[in-house]
Amino acid sequence: MVTELPLAGLTVLDFSQFLAGPVAALRLADLGARVIKIERPGSGDAGRQLAFAGKLVGDDSMSFHAMNRNKESLVANLKDPADLARVRALVAQADVVVSNFRPGVMERLGLDYETVRRINPGIVYGSVSGYGDTGPFKDRPGQDLLAQSIAGLPWLNGSRDDPPVPVGLAVADHLASCHLAQGITALLVRRFRTGRGGHAQTSLLEALLDLEFELLTTRLNDPSIEVRRKGIRSAHAFLPAPYGIYPTSDGYLAIAMNPVPVIGRLLDLPEVAAMTDPQSWWDRQEEIEDLLSERLRTRTRDEWLAVLDAEDVWCAPVLTLDELVDHDGFRAIAMTQQLKRDDVDLITTRSPIRIDGSRLTNPRPAPRLGEHEPLEEIA
Repeated sequence: MVTELPLAGLTVLDFSQFLAGPVAALRLADLGARVIKIERPGSGDAGRQLAFAGKLVGDDSMSFHAMNRNKESLVANLKDPADLARVRALVAQADVVVSNFRPGVMERLGLDYETVRRINPGIVYGSVSGYGDTGPFKDRPGQDLLAQSIAGLPWLNGSRDDPPVPVGLAVADHLASCHLAQGITALLVRRFRTGRGGHAQTSLLEALLDLEFELLTTRLNDPSIEVRRKGIRSAHAFLPAPYGIYPTSDGYLAIAMNPVPVIGRLLDLPEVAAMTDPQSWWDRQEEIEDLLSERLRTRTRDEWLAVLDAEDVWCAPVLTLDELVDHDGFRAIAMTQQLKRDDVDLITTRSPIRIDGSRLTNPRPAPRLGEHEPLEEIA
């Protein structure tokens, strides 16, 4: 068990709302920081009512609890001079500020980095936007699907005959939250060394462009490269056979980078086993995929896994959500924790980080709106 979490003793003011900013602040809370949400009167963080799959627990969405657990809540109307003065007094004592408004909003409120550092020179300020502070996209709504679309991500999924296929998770928000938390933590280390604060910034678009680093590096150095999605079994526009997802008699099997002749031998496909030239794995990709599919359909997923695992082939079952949560592998990694209060009893995920061999968990649920008024003084 961790006796003292790495960020214990630090205070974070979280001005952000659904999703990248709150999850970045959550990552700091999981590491021991005290996180205080500054929310608007009446409705609070928009994420309280943006219910993932329409599911609420108590008065708030399940997803709000998942990304705002172990935080405190303070209500403040930032357009009211008295409330703004109270918040600025907190800023003077805090270690970190997190925001995720469109460019210009915090400046109009007088809570942007340049103003805040005059109040608190050692402050570490983290901000995440949709598309950065300049350029033609900067004032567009910073939302995950929209960012995926601008970054071209939907053209990397699916097969040749499909329309653009987005990733069905908030991948831009979650990646941006990781980058923002990393930048904030790095600036905290610098402050401990030098006393100097700083401003960490990222955006949904930058997070996705970083995700596409292999593709962009190749294209920027070779203009002939273009995205050409393959057949229905292929899982990557830039990898040859057998890389893909294949049907079995009772489910699906993923096969990653493996020599085609090895797969042909194990599946008893002489014509595939004879394809020893790696160029043929590109040139005859769909033919190979069709042959593998026909063969793999003849037995169950687990039967084929036994054959392939015995030869250390890179493969895995394609689990449904129900299969995943019932699997021994899911239980072994212990990625869940339980949140409890009088109107909340909720299982959610824990931090994916382990410190000194210990998993980071905390039973404290997300706060009710304004629950921590009057706010306990910041040490």
